[in-house]
Amino acid sequence: MNDSGNGQSDSTDDVKNLPLENGTLGGHLETFSYDDRITRQFMTATVIWGMVAFLVGLTVALELVLPSLSMGFEFLSFGRLRPLHTNAAIFAFAGNSIFAAIYYSTQRLLKTRMWSDTLSQLHFWGWQFIILCAAITLPLGITQSKEYAELEWPIDLLIAVVWAGFFGINFFMTLVKRRERHIYVAIWFYIATIITVALLHIFNNLVVPTGLFKSYPVYAGVQDAFMQWWYGHNAVAFFLTTPFLGLMYYFLPKAANRPVFSYKLSILHFWSLVFIYIWAGPHHLHYTAIPEWASSLGMIFSIMLWMPSWGGMINGLLTLRGAWRKVTEDPVLKFFVVGITFYGMSTFEGPMLSVKAVNSLSHYTDWTIAHVHSGALGWNGFMTFGMIYWLLPRVFQTELYSKKLAEWHFWLGLIGILLYIVPIYGVGVYQGLLWFAINDMGNLSYPNFIETTVNLAPFYWIRVLGGACYIGGGVMLSINVYRTWCARPAVYEEPQYQAAPLRSDYVDTPLEESNLKQVLEVAKKLDVFTKLGWHRRWERKPIIFSIFVALAVIAASLFEIIPTFLIRSNVPTIPSVQPYTPLELAGRDIYVAEGCYNCHSQMIRPIVAETKRYGEYSKPGEFVYDHPFQWGSRRIGPDLARQGGRNSHAWHIYHFRNPSEFVKGSIMPSYPHFETQDLNFNTIPQRIQAAAYLGAPYSEEELNNSIDLAKAQAQKIADEIVQQNGPEGLESKKVVALIAYLQRLGTDLFKAPPTSEEQSNEQAEPENPADVALSSE
Repeated sequence: MNDSGNGQSDSTDDVKNLPLENGTLGGHLETFSYDDRITRQFMTATVIWGMVAFLVGLTVALELVLPSLSMGFEFLSFGRLRPLHTNAAIFAFAGNSIFAAIYYSTQRLLKTRMWSDTLSQLHFWGWQFIILCAAITLPLGITQSKEYAELEWPIDLLIAVVWAGFFGINFFMTLVKRRERHIYVAIWFYIATIITVALLHIFNNLVVPTGLFKSYPVYAGVQDAFMQWWYGHNAVAFFLTTPFLGLMYYFLPKAANRPVFSYKLSILHFWSLVFIYIWAGPHHLHYTAIPEWASSLGMIFSIMLWMPSWGGMINGLLTLRGAWRKVTEDPVLKFFVVGITFYGMSTFEGPMLSVKAVNSLSHYTDWTIAHVHSGALGWNGFMTFGMIYWLLPRVFQTELYSKKLAEWHFWLGLIGILLYIVPIYGVGVYQGLLWFAINDMGNLSYPNFIETTVNLAPFYWIRVLGGACYIGGGVMLSINVYRTWCARPAVYEEPQYQAAPLRSDYVDTPLEESNLKQVLEVAKKLDVFTKLGWHRRWERKPIIFSIFVALAVIAASLFEIIPTFLIRSNVPTIPSVQPYTPLELAGRDIYVAEGCYNCHSQMIRPIVAETKRYGEYSKPGEFVYDHPFQWGSRRIGPDLARQGGRNSHAWHIYHFRNPSEFVKGSIMPSYPHFETQDLNFNTIPQRIQAAAYLGAPYSEEELNNSIDLAKAQAQKIADEIVQQNGPEGLESKKVVALIAYLQRLGTDLFKAPPTSEEQSNEQAEPENPADVALSSE
């Protein structure tokens, strides 16, 4: 399956007696079988959870044109369902599909059964339990509010155990007990996936718990944003890219019955991605409050990613040389070809969007949404569908129910993708141009944000139609899977294979010498290097290979992360920026729970149109007490960084009740439950103590009497609501806490810093709770 001539077979599907390492048959052979049960389980889970992810995605797409669809139920609001959709699509649909691919291909590539069937089963059921926990907690508002990392700390711990403890140990022990000396290219990508995802997950989810369902990240503001997009970008890289490339390198050649186009290109592709990808995260934060050097570094490495990414695409498409006629007849290859093509498109567009000039227009718009979905629906979705159709007759040991239905799935799914992304690309460019439009007088052409959203509904309806088509394809897949399963044999055959164990006395052959004559010694060394004998040695030592992968990832990460945490000037202190009051902190946690970051940003970029629309651009020091940061990555509504004091308390009350009537054209859902649900004041002390532990300089009074302080401020806000002709009796409701937080946003920057005398008086004579509440306004 490669052009290296190392003689490695990619599969033992039809071979009962496998050659010894010296190429001869005979001698001591071990008999074994493959565990296809685990593949069947993950493949079935992929289809089931895929339909759930698609249906939730269609629901949130409908809520953009029918905001009343949530019917006032908080667990059906856009802010709570969108994280459920992204987690279901990434970790349930794509996650189960890569596990199905890894378990099927790893056993055949290594000529051995998985090390532990028990660990395989623990992995499967543990992963399904994690998905179920996510499906329950996210609609309930139990979230960290960090994109792709929303799940709270107990579930994060479970993920670490299942990923590293069950899956990781089982995979690497299988590598150790393999019967194939060389490790094939697909295995390289699996190794990179397992190691890097573990590192990303652990370090991005370091938190201080305040209870079973609430925690605060140890990072704040700029550092939290930096860590989140180090994780977020590389979660896309090492969860949605590298394992699918491993899938491509195994299943595409098998389906086409052709060898991989270039072994050397595989090596270049793999190591370039592993080393470069990890640097690119900061390009998600252009023109924000992160250091300029980090933003520029992210852009440079993102642009560099284009070449190795397209190396993978070229390697995949050219593997089909001589087999293009088969593509017209085989729906499996159709899915693979279109999937790889979308990979190429996405990996060209990604570096383009990382260029600051382009990003200034695209960031916060639906352009990013279209870009993400072209990769997710096209690359991840179509590669998964192709793999499932190829696996169905093999793991169920029967004929595929309907090849024609698979063909219809392909065309309906492709039409769905195009109907989805084309109008949303248009919407994204349209949004960016409207936000930046300035008239001849130097004023904003569209000063009211709602003017930039009222004309988007027709495009969003087309997106709904595209999503419905894609789901229709998923229904066809489900029918094909179910009917193929129904035709399975009463008892699955479990073929027995034979292969020789690895010899303990194996010695690597010396590196091939250069054939060049009468040239400089350095030229001879370069010639030996390009023969790649050194890499073939690595392929025979998977543990050493894995260590090199880990070092490449860790080194690249440290070069970015360490300066950000050690250079104090990256986050200069602003004396007037003070910690949130107890009530404001409780209100901020409500804001987080509702997923408001999915629609609103809190980051004004130093761009003329933005400062004209929202006010003074955001400074790094404004966010030093923000655990987690709330900068967002999309604007369906206006930025809230300077929201404090812009509207009265009563305005917020009526806006929460029915946004579309209060602000004509708004697509914000209603939140009537804010006025009816009681605020749990008893949880405030734990929140304040956690914030203090993380560095917020609270006084003894605030630490010891946080409930009284919160109630005093809540009463003051409730009284002012009544004075503004608003409803009575809200002093114990969630709405006053949320209003307290919103009225605080962006105001500290313009306050006079406390004098040293005031600070010493505060320490000597704690203020009355009511006075503290008054001063916080």
